[in-house]
Amino acid sequence: MAVILAGGSGQRAGAGVPKQYLEIAGRMVIERAVDAFERHAGVDEIVIVAREGELERTREIVGKNGWRKVTNVVTGGKERRDSCLAAIRLYDDPGTRLLMHDAARPLVSRRVIDAVLAALDVHEAVAVVVPVVDTVYRVRDGAVEEVPDRSSLVLAQTPQAFRLETIREAYARSLADPSPRVTDDCGMVRRYLPGTRVHVVPGEAANMKLTYPLDASLLERFLDEG
Repeated sequence: MAVILAGGSGQRAGAGVPKQYLEIAGRMVIERAVDAFERHAGVDEIVIVAREGELERTREIVGKNGWRKVTNVVTGGKERRDSCLAAIRLYDDPGTRLLMHDAARPLVSRRVIDAVLAALDVHEAVAVVVPVVDTVYRVRDGAVEEVPDRSSLVLAQTPQAFRLETIREAYARSLADPSPRVTDDCGMVRRYLPGTRVHVVPGEAANMKLTYPLDASLLERFLDEG
């Protein structure tokens, strides 16, 4: 099952509309993201978690594209945790495998999805990562405190994938924490199920997240090069 998280406001993108509804080379960002999973043989169902107030627009997009695998469009919450829970609660079969993907990553490839699905056959939780290429500083009180060894650092992408029982238990435990301070699903597993190994597979530069205004131009460049 693929869960497309499309509940963000996209304020940093500076477009005046949620970034998932921006067009990149003639197609909406969310359309490109959903297409990747609609066309993948290893994905049999898709749920879209939309921002409150955007359900009707999202359902119209589903109808226009004729996506056969999209079975539900549900409302997300104020925080990412709430949006993920809205999707997780739709399932109860212990054999369910969930791929959680940001709608703002429109160029996820078949190769990445293949790698995630293959890893999930063996592992309970899977992350997609790319290497850090710049020097990273840890800063405190306006000064460099530490320069971590970047050879062990990576940047997270999506989809992040989980066996249902694993991600459901992590989120159940998080509900007892008033300040989870976790920004992604693999972080949830690491924090609340510390004994669970999160396996990593390599991502791709093109699988970038649309965040800032210039990112749209970069995504279009990747499309041109592809």
